[in-house]
Amino acid sequence: MLIRSFFITLFIFLVTLPVFAESNTEEDQAALKALLASDIVSKFHNSAYGYAIFPTIGKGGFGIGGAHGTGRVYVGGKKTGDVSMTQLTIGLQLGGQAYRQVIYFEDKRAFDDFTSGNFEFGAQAEAIAITSSAGASAGSEGASASANATQAEAKYYKGMIVFTMGKGGLMYQATIGGQKYSYTASK
Repeated sequence: MLIRSFFITLFIFLVTLPVFAESNTEEDQAALKALLASDIVSKFHNSAYGYAIFPTIGKGGFGIGGAHGTGRVYVGGKKTGDVSMTQLTIGLQLGGQAYRQVIYFEDKRAFDDFTSGNFEFGAQAEAIAITSSAGASAGSEGASASANATQAEAKYYKGMIVFTMGKGGLMYQATIGGQKYSYTASK
């Protein structure tokens, strides 16, 4: 049963990957505009050193799951490089979804930490946000907040904070997994 679940998940992931893998500047700006509809995201955007934006991350699972998305990293409004996110999860999960994600860097140290090559958030505490505004997603290296009163108290953790906004789909899960980010500087 576990092997069959793995192959079904792998098939779904590989079939949907091309849909979610492409990222361009127009998509970056549209995703950012949607996220900035939240006052709390706007607050961080206006004061951050830089950010990584993922217009679409696709996620799916049936026992074993995965997620993938590509985006860009910006400092001072200028693109510094490309970034991809990959996640593998194991646990109780079923379904698929797409979401936007932005990671804000409080200062140059946090930016350098993230862009040093391969950066990984630890075991993820899932908190995908509501569709009309953004909430924060967290791992052992990131901050956590839900899209409610706690959101107003969101703050950087180790110089970074991650906001996500659901785009569509439905996924039930109780998973343990990490998000790994690979950064490539612009030439």
